[in-house]
Formats: sequence, C-alpha cells, structure tokens
Amino acid sequence: MSKAPKPFKVSKTRWNEVVLVCRKCSKKLDGGFGPDGDKTLKKALRRYLHAGKGRKADLAVVGADCFDVCPRNAVVAVNARRPEELLIVPAGADLFEVKARLGLDDGRRLKPRLAQVDRGVDPVETTS
Repeated sequence: MSKAPKPFKVSKTRWNEVVLVCRKCSKKLDGGFGPDGDKTLKKALRRYLHAGKGRKADLAVVGADCFDVCPRNAVVAVNARRPEELLIVPAGADLFEVKARLGLDDGRRLKPRLAQVDRGVDPVETTS
C-alpha cells in the first residue's frame, strides 16, 4: 500500500521585483561596490535600493548559481522580469546606473545624461 503524496504548499511574498546576482562572480571579485568599494554587488544593491530581507520586502536581491558568463573584474546580474538580458556589472560601477540598466524603478529620477543616452539622444555639453 503506497502513501498518498503530500499536498503542495504556497508561501506568499510581497516581492514586486527579483534581482539575481551571481555568487561565483561576487566571490571572485571580493567586494568592489558601494561608496567605499568594500561590499558585494548584492549587499550594495540591497542597501542602495532599500530592499529588505525575506518575504516581506518589496524587492529581493538574491544570490544565484553561476550564469556561465564569468567576466573578469565584473559581476553578472539579471532582473527576473527580463531574463533575456544578463547585465555584466564592472567593479566600481555606479549603483544608480546599475538600477537603471536592470529596469528597476524605486521612485528616484534618472540623471539627465543617462536618460538622454537611453533615448538615443546625444548629450550636449552646455556651459553657462
């Protein structure tokens, strides 16, 4: 006589966005992000985006297994909503630009130069 299979369970979260960061790249790089350059990309993004930990956070920044890209002096990250785009983030990259390139919106405005470049407009230097 066989046992009846256990029923599936569901655990709810408040996550609106999920960012996956390669653990292997992060370990090889050993920091390189944040104001002092001493944090991993995962920790720096969590702090910059005000992402909490666990299921009650609006945004989850999670370490993931290797994406098999393995760049030098960079870390691979991906927004789970756009899995077709793996972002290779060089060490010391501006977290504001990382946020914009991952397609995350936390209510902050884009820098004018970055917004122009993304729309295909050549930024023009003006002096007063």
